[in-house]
Amino acid sequence: MKKHSFGKRDRIRKRKDFLRIYQKGIRTSSKNFITILSSNQTGTRRLGITVTKSVGNSVKRNRVKRLLREFFRLNKDKLPDSQDMVIIVKKDIPFLKYQDVCAELKDLFLERADI
Repeated sequence: MKKHSFGKRDRIRKRKDFLRIYQKGIRTSSKNFITILSSNQTGTRRLGITVTKSVGNSVKRNRVKRLLREFFRLNKDKLPDSQDMVIIVKKDIPFLKYQDVCAELKDLFLERADI
């Protein structure tokens, strides 16, 4: 598989996986995001994204999800192995550029990984 890809194996898609991570994961928050990290048995890094309607209309929600997926895709080799990550977007976030998202998420993940 390509180094900088974001395939099905890299995604958290099932509700039971999300619920397990919510219950057993370690939470960290910043101005616009809450991250939950939990170990997994798959041996891969996986990402789940939660964006509610309180964030904005579908255009804004989808843009935020694209930015988060791009951050994960480009930095997943720097994140710890066998980790599930869920990023929850807080409501009423301002318009974010990719650099803003990178800076904020790097601050969150610096505690656990050397990005």
